[in-house]
Amino acid sequence: MPEFELTASPSPEELAAITDALSAFNNSDVGPSDRRPLAVLIRDTDGKVTGGLSGFTAWGWLFTQMLYIPDTMRGTGISGTILTKAEEEARARGCRGAWIDTFSPQALRVYLRQGYEVFGELEDFPEGRTRSFLRKSL
Repeated sequence: MPEFELTASPSPEELAAITDALSAFNNSDVGPSDRRPLAVLIRDTDGKVTGGLSGFTAWGWLFTQMLYIPDTMRGTGISGTILTKAEEEARARGCRGAWIDTFSPQALRVYLRQGYEVFGELEDFPEGRTRSFLRKSL
């Protein structure tokens, strides 16, 4: 009988055992993901990263994990510019779609203006907000 351990502090090696096993299963089931990181960085005049986009491409899709715009740059259209740069790179990598999720009403408006469409929602995630999942054909 297997033993189970619940932990809030798994080691990197323990997490790698799960990740490696799932990756091997997925590779045999649907083929290699060709997962590659992708970032569009915002730098200040000193070269320090102050915001930007981070995500990855895999299985022909761009997933934007994080998009942060510094307060002083919000409302200037820079989000659309950054998303466009990431989408262009994703297309160059052979991606056919992009997806992102958010619980920020402001970010939701940006993504909708950028051509994304909502394909799912989780109400009260976090409490009082709706987490929206969006996609876009590239």
